[in-house]
Amino acid sequence: MRSRKTQQLTLFSVDLRHEIGKELKAISEILDDTPEIYDLILDDLTQSRKDTGRKGLNAEQVLRACILKQYRGLSYRELSFYLGDSYVFRTFARLGMGQYPSPSTLQRNIKSVSERTWEEIHRRIVLYARGEKIESGRKVRIDSTAIGTDIHDPSDSTLLNDGIRIITRWLNEGHALKPAPGYSFSDHTRVAKKRLMEIINAKNAKVRVKAYRNLVAYAKKTVGYAIPAVPVLEDYDNEDLLDHCKAVNLARNLKRAIGLMDKIINQTERRVFKGEKVPASEKIISLFEDHSDIIIKGRRDIQYGHKIFLTGGTSSMILDCQIARGNPSDTDLYIPMLERLKKLYGKAPRPVSADGGFASRENLKKAKADLKIKDAVFAKKRGLSVIDMAKSSWVYKVLRNFRAGIEANISVLKRSFGLYRCNWKSWQGFCRYVWSSVVSYNLQVIARIKLAQL
Repeated sequence: MRSRKTQQLTLFSVDLRHEIGKELKAISEILDDTPEIYDLILDDLTQSRKDTGRKGLNAEQVLRACILKQYRGLSYRELSFYLGDSYVFRTFARLGMGQYPSPSTLQRNIKSVSERTWEEIHRRIVLYARGEKIESGRKVRIDSTAIGTDIHDPSDSTLLNDGIRIITRWLNEGHALKPAPGYSFSDHTRVAKKRLMEIINAKNAKVRVKAYRNLVAYAKKTVGYAIPAVPVLEDYDNEDLLDHCKAVNLARNLKRAIGLMDKIINQTERRVFKGEKVPASEKIISLFEDHSDIIIKGRRDIQYGHKIFLTGGTSSMILDCQIARGNPSDTDLYIPMLERLKKLYGKAPRPVSADGGFASRENLKKAKADLKIKDAVFAKKRGLSVIDMAKSSWVYKVLRNFRAGIEANISVLKRSFGLYRCNWKSWQGFCRYVWSSVVSYNLQVIARIKLAQL
């Protein structure tokens, strides 16, 4: 049966003397001051009953292990090593004698914590900082950034090749079951790879289009093999329960791949053969992380992932985070972000400084009239006068310079906390990864402020 937290520290606890150890000790004290967050994690780990099952890692250990992972930018394999080798890490994670979690155990437990739980943990950490007079939320800065998902740069040819490869692999896995399911197929992976290389190295459009037509034909054949295989695998009957579960899982994967491949074939025919410009909202850019969006910010490079909107405070903490689907305009999220902050703190901030992408006359009007914000400054004026945004030119310059500080916060999140690229699978995994990084970052900021006050 899982427990909520470690009841007593191990006898082998060590004094944390190194700079990293001191930060971890300060973070540990913050977590001890907010013990209610362990109940949230315990609900995710147990889901239904809490009085049965193996003991496993308790809620406190799972949270602390995840914070260590994001705080030090570790893989699960590295985290498992340090939790077995480092007295400091073991003390922080509050692991008992004989507890040496494997990488798979850590991954399974950490990814069980839902995005809603992480958001609530973030909210309670922010309120803790307010109670400790570290961050009042009265002066804020707003910006957005894009976070990549774990995919390669997409093209129609690579997507078609990926689809042929994985569908063929799953069909082969189905035939490996005993007895083999009654469907037939041919393996076109080698010829598909040859056509892919022809497209990449094509010297003229005619050769390229011809190779594309051939590749699309093989993609349609592969999808044609998968369609009748799905019901066969769904109805697969075997005394071995494990084989039955494998067959059902393969059927589910094939059904999803068929739907995605139909869209990829369609967008290839429209774009390559008919010369149409396919809208970004209708494009499939990955068979593996199909939730990924195409993000274009100004004239910069195209990114594939999701856009997040961050609200920062004077302490460098991230007070709020919104993860958006699609590629919404910054102006559309300005007022909702301020309303979320008002709900968190009970009142809207007095001065707000935002990136130029959020600027619009309507946003300025709503911020001042509806939310009673005294100074609503945008980094770029976009037709707005300084006096409309702030009470003086001096105040405008001060707030505009203040906004630039959130760029440094975003840089730290990306370089040190892994928000440059999310390698957790699915949309839910993406949200959990972002929130866990933000929570870990905020804990480090609070810990450093507390250490500086000593």
